[in-house]
Amino acid sequence: MTRTTLAARRLALAALYFVPGLAIGSWVTRTPAIRDALHASTAEMGIVIFGISVGSMVGILGSGALVARVGTRPVLIVGAAGTVLSMPVLGVASALGSAPLATAALAVFGLGTGLAEVAMNVEGAEVERIGGKSFLPVLHGCFSLGTVVGGVAGIGFSATDFSVLWHLVIVGAVGLVVVVPAMRAIPSGVGREPRRDRSAPRVPRPAVWRDPRLLLIGVVILAMAFAEGSANDWLPLIMVDDYGLDEAWGSTVFALFAVSMTIGRFSGGALVDRFGRPPVLAVSALSAVVGIALISFGQGQALALAAVVLWGLGASLGFPVALSAAGASGPDPTARVSLAATAGYLAFLVGPPLLGFIGEEVGLRGAILVSLGLAAVAVVAAAGIEPRRSRAAAAASDPS
Repeated sequence: MTRTTLAARRLALAALYFVPGLAIGSWVTRTPAIRDALHASTAEMGIVIFGISVGSMVGILGSGALVARVGTRPVLIVGAAGTVLSMPVLGVASALGSAPLATAALAVFGLGTGLAEVAMNVEGAEVERIGGKSFLPVLHGCFSLGTVVGGVAGIGFSATDFSVLWHLVIVGAVGLVVVVPAMRAIPSGVGREPRRDRSAPRVPRPAVWRDPRLLLIGVVILAMAFAEGSANDWLPLIMVDDYGLDEAWGSTVFALFAVSMTIGRFSGGALVDRFGRPPVLAVSALSAVVGIALISFGQGQALALAAVVLWGLGASLGFPVALSAAGASGPDPTARVSLAATAGYLAFLVGPPLLGFIGEEVGLRGAILVSLGLAAVAVVAAAGIEPRRSRAAAAASDPS
């Protein structure tokens, strides 16, 4: 692969990560308006958001097998189509005040992103291997950058009472314009397993889920995905309902969270290359613990803004760094990334309705203590995601 080809592939992957972020940032910042249009309670909104989780879980459970069968490119095409098309449908659901249609649209969005998740991370891990340096944090940073762009646009549209329908139609159109040319740079066959010669004896491979280190990585991903997802799902509503901000300012706080995630992810690759995955993950999770605690127990809007920055920086590296560790943890990286990503989507599956139902009883600030507890688990578990000898060898080989 030439340097130009590799650069084009990196740019294409960056675009494919950007589009789901753009969609999430757009719809999350309009969550209060969509909730009002649907006339939904907190618990009912949790069920609507649950559509993302169900679709994501279906997609993520099937993605690994599909990548192994047909390669990453076809899976990415289908996943991107679901992501792009779901936004206009969600806009129509808001205009009609239809909670079932909104749930279905979010399920299609989740299915698209779930299908693409393993494929994009297998592609990213392959580019890391070819380039010889961390790349997954940067890719996830492009996702966060998309949430920033979508969030800023959402703030403007919220402040001017721009139609949710036309807002999300525009998002779908932009996504289509970005995705179509990006697909041309994605090679065929990556991640696809060669067909087995039926005449040759079958050699059984050990199941990756029996690897205790990979399971520990899955725990870290679950915890940090829960911390990230709880902000994506509920942060604007916490700011509006508990901190007294209007809809536009609630969206602004979410954009601040997204900016913090973006900064953390774009700087994370260099930190991982210098210090290694375990310490970076531990410090990242600790920052999330402090930020969530301040949101839950603190008082005052200024403190809440500082807490959101800590929460965003802390949640930024959990998913990409742990997925990178999963792909490098042993043979059959596609299956390992798939299993680890499934743990993350389990958090997205359980998180929205769980926090919604708890929030109905104790308030959302009390409900996010679940996220705090899981992030604290990740602080401890991060130390075990790589063998000590691998970290010592990496340090010994570092010329600095």
